[in-house]
Amino acid sequence: MIVRIMGEGQVKLGDEHLTELNKLDDELLAEMESGDEEGFRRTLGALLEAVRRLGEPLPDDALEPSELILPAPDATLDEVKEMLSDGGLIPG
Repeated sequence: MIVRIMGEGQVKLGDEHLTELNKLDDELLAEMESGDEEGFRRTLGALLEAVRRLGEPLPDDALEPSELILPAPDATLDEVKEMLSDGGLIPG
């Protein structure tokens, strides 16, 4: 799966990592629904760090279609809410 972190670039990520990422996505969704800004910041950072750690960065000149687009690290709670689907940022 190709994942884009807005403002950073693309990462190739194996499907075997989706379970770990979905746990963080569920936490992020709960924090957003409760308005927990501090928790939202912490979990968004952890989600993006997990993608960077588990994935393999694509070259800057690569233009692969992204299957998943994640917000930039400095995205606001409202900006991320606009990106959400019913199941959060990560499908599944």
